[in-house]
Amino acid sequence: MSLSKQFIKPGQTIGIIGGGQLGQMMTFSAKETGFRVVVLEPTPNSPAGQVADEQIVAAYDDREALLQLAEKSDVVTYEFENIDYEALKWLREKAYLPQGAELIKITQDRIMEKQALTEAGVEVAPYAIIESREDLELAISKIGLPSVLKTSRGGYDGKGQYVIRSQHDLESAAELLKNGLCVLEAWIPFEKEISVVMTRSLSGGLSYFPIGENIHVNNILHQTIVPARISEEVDRKVSELARKVANHLDLVGTLAVELFLTKEEKIYVNELAPRPHNSGHYTIEACNLSQFDQHIRSVCGWPLQNVELLQKAIMVNVLGQHVEAVTCEIPNRPDWFIHFYGKEEAKHNRKMGHVTVLTNDIDETLRELDQTKIWS
Repeated sequence: MSLSKQFIKPGQTIGIIGGGQLGQMMTFSAKETGFRVVVLEPTPNSPAGQVADEQIVAAYDDREALLQLAEKSDVVTYEFENIDYEALKWLREKAYLPQGAELIKITQDRIMEKQALTEAGVEVAPYAIIESREDLELAISKIGLPSVLKTSRGGYDGKGQYVIRSQHDLESAAELLKNGLCVLEAWIPFEKEISVVMTRSLSGGLSYFPIGENIHVNNILHQTIVPARISEEVDRKVSELARKVANHLDLVGTLAVELFLTKEEKIYVNELAPRPHNSGHYTIEACNLSQFDQHIRSVCGWPLQNVELLQKAIMVNVLGQHVEAVTCEIPNRPDWFIHFYGKEEAKHNRKMGHVTVLTNDIDETLRELDQTKIWS
């Protein structure tokens, strides 16, 4: 039987742009299936580089390094979206890049992302494109307060955005305009933040992981509760919404859709992440395969597996300030699945690892985690 060139066999090499924890966990999945892995990452001894067969130490837009990655790899993927679009488009001519470059172009620009989501037929918060202080004042008069000003490009974990609650905040918010185009969004009075991680195959097959309920602290994801405490109707609507987005974007690989859910069960898409996502880490222990396993299957041309939730779970991020306390808890917590990423410096608010707890009682486990005082 002849195999398609899009089918990557065990023993062949996967190239990953980005050497962080997502790349590390992709590498774990790839190595389990018998692939070789080469990582391109400017930071020496990166989390992914520590477990890959090879790390190319260079900037993500270094053409010579990208060419080296292409020559060493049978397929190339990426672990984050802040990659130079032009460099990725250039790489597509040199390497097999099943995800393409266009999805990166869309998701790294909030304006393009909102336009694409609207075209896909899903709802986003009312917004306006802001170029100047005058634009900002005019948009606020239409959208109202509170609202959120965000830079069009860059920004994560709450960076590059400013919540405008009154006219007194305009001066500070307008500082963001120094970074270029911005977007003003209406403030959505959400009841819950939820997300769905999905994977689409080369042939268009679509697979969803259970919807997670996300709790943020200081704009950084703190906990993901699975399954999300939502109605069956919301679950159905989210799955349909995700299908529209994936098909409109001609997705290959894994995509996370972050959403706001209001008390009236209205759903707004907040943003997209064209890769495995922090809120999907629970899948490593709680599902029959992880988001990383499914992503590797997709970009390598393997059929997607049916997803099953084996047990309810809570995932908690471990930031720099939590490392010591979590480490001290290891002897007392045989039921905790503890992941540390191998980052050299435990900086405040830097994601250093995560803990997943499988449970039959979400509320009781939330209380137990709270009682440790690690995250308070």
